[in-house]
Amino acid sequence: MTEHTTGSPAGTGQSGPDENAAHGPGAAAHDNRRQVLYWRLLSRLFDHEEQPALESASLAVVEDIGLPSALLDPQTSVDSVVQRHPDLAAEFDGLMAPEPEPEPGAGAGADADGDARDRAAEVRRAALVSKVLLNVFATGSGTVTAGQLARWQADAGWLERALGCGPGELRGGRGGAGTTPDPGRPIPAIGPELGAIEADLVKRMQLREVLADPKLAAQLTPSMSLIEQLLRDKNNLSGVALANAKALIRRFVDEVAEVLRTQVEKASVGALDRSVPPKRVFRNLDLDRTIWKNLTNWSPEEERLYVDRLYYRHTARKTTPQRLIVVVDQSGSMVDSMVNCTILASIFAGLPKVDVHLIAYDTRAIDLTPWVKDPFEALLRTNLGGGNDGPVAMAMARPKITDPADTVMVWISDFYEFGRSQPLFEGIEAVHRSGVRFIPVGSVTSSGRQEVNPWFRERFKALGTPVLSGHIRKLVHELKTFLA
Repeated sequence: MTEHTTGSPAGTGQSGPDENAAHGPGAAAHDNRRQVLYWRLLSRLFDHEEQPALESASLAVVEDIGLPSALLDPQTSVDSVVQRHPDLAAEFDGLMAPEPEPEPGAGAGADADGDARDRAAEVRRAALVSKVLLNVFATGSGTVTAGQLARWQADAGWLERALGCGPGELRGGRGGAGTTPDPGRPIPAIGPELGAIEADLVKRMQLREVLADPKLAAQLTPSMSLIEQLLRDKNNLSGVALANAKALIRRFVDEVAEVLRTQVEKASVGALDRSVPPKRVFRNLDLDRTIWKNLTNWSPEEERLYVDRLYYRHTARKTTPQRLIVVVDQSGSMVDSMVNCTILASIFAGLPKVDVHLIAYDTRAIDLTPWVKDPFEALLRTNLGGGNDGPVAMAMARPKITDPADTVMVWISDFYEFGRSQPLFEGIEAVHRSGVRFIPVGSVTSSGRQEVNPWFRERFKALGTPVLSGHIRKLVHELKTFLA
């Protein structure tokens, strides 16, 4: 495609003696063209109403530099533009990737024509960048069809290419087939934003329509908001849609489990059990202590240390069986905690000498202990509700306490009870006084945000069991320290 050489871009209002008909627009005109395109981009991102002056000026700029007007149509996908104009595909690749630092002296001696070519290239780049950003970030409002979601996913793929990333690298943290990410290349930190946009699009469409299409469902990026929708709608799904929903939940559970399992392994493991004599084998020999304790036997004349006693390290740790009872609020406001804690309970259930029980509740309670080692199956048996009745859950949990001194009860909730705050607190107080280690948790999220009923917060503090911060790493540390 060749660039037109008119005296001034239509609609930009630019003209003057600095433009030469033989060489095209001058530097100032190129800068103004680029500004027009970026002002239009900002206008369309933050205001759904079109600005006629910016639209007409941008159209004139795009046509004048030989680019298709479809670049300005947010309803036209990048795929469609590239299909009609194949030469543009190469221009989108690495379009927004960081450029390498110029070598010293590389820009010296550049002439005016070279500078003009660079500025003209920047105008062209602005048009292409605007297309990708608008298609990905200006998603509008209202109902979304399966076709629109598929088009957005394809456009998000073009954004990844423009940033120099592999397919799916930003949205899912994974490179596509055949891609080899450069470990030295920084990855733009917009993955969460893209995930949030995709989750919003899924929320605005008929999710069942997506799940019924295996190809479309496979392109979804599992997220907490998507998992919440799947858990709420699972009873209405069947056949292919149900199978795809289960596959998405399984993918999300496995990814979160891997992260939590690493945190559990890194957490402290408790004190050594010094009641067990150290095993007298070479690998347990404490060489430093042995030398220190035998220094009195040092012979200066012979320059030799005589050792009359060897010291060994204690390696045995307490292995007293422990019982962990996890009670988690599965009402609508606690979905994040429900998913995280179900997975976390399954990880602790896999540790030796730990007896884990899991109870979920809203206005009713359900004992998920038979499936505690498989968080996927446990989550499928939850029934997310709108209210909560703590005393019902406490009635199910208390019979599980056989030895209070060896029991820890973790209660995850925002503790907003429907007029039954006092009965729940009285039950918790009785459990605490029996010797059970009670840990109230406001929420369990990756971000650490939590909201707790102030009435309960003050009473837990007075009881000597303050509400644990909502960050999941702190809960992992508390549990690992107690159960090790």
